[in-house]
Amino acid sequence: MFDKILLAVDGSDHALHAARKAAELARNMKPQEFRIVAAFDTIPMYLGEPNMQLAIDSRKTEAQEILNAAIKEVGSIPCEIHTELIEGNPAEAIINVATTRQSEIIVMGSRGLGMLAGLLLGSTSQKVVAHAPCPVLIVR
Repeated sequence: MFDKILLAVDGSDHALHAARKAAELARNMKPQEFRIVAAFDTIPMYLGEPNMQLAIDSRKTEAQEILNAAIKEVGSIPCEIHTELIEGNPAEAIINVATTRQSEIIVMGSRGLGMLAGLLLGSTSQKVVAHAPCPVLIVR
């Protein structure tokens, strides 16, 4: 039913729970592709060098740690796991990856680490649900 699963993670407890549910979905569906994406905010240009490069390296390291935690939560599934680190707005990054990679479902947590969250869903979740090119499974 879903041959291309996209898991979006941000390091939150909801994202790790979403990782477990996405893995369960993959074990049942046996997809051809399972992709995990983590986005990190763009670093402002006004920081200048060498501060800008230090900030970029720090954010990439943090995003890689988030991906590693998600991979650990996913565990063993019947297909190869692909990962992507993307700089930019998280909702836009998730939607762009889903569109580009022709994902058939997006799995993500209902609330992330953002400071400004919606009443029922986080702002990133709301944006993805509203603009995704495929079904979105929101995990609480």
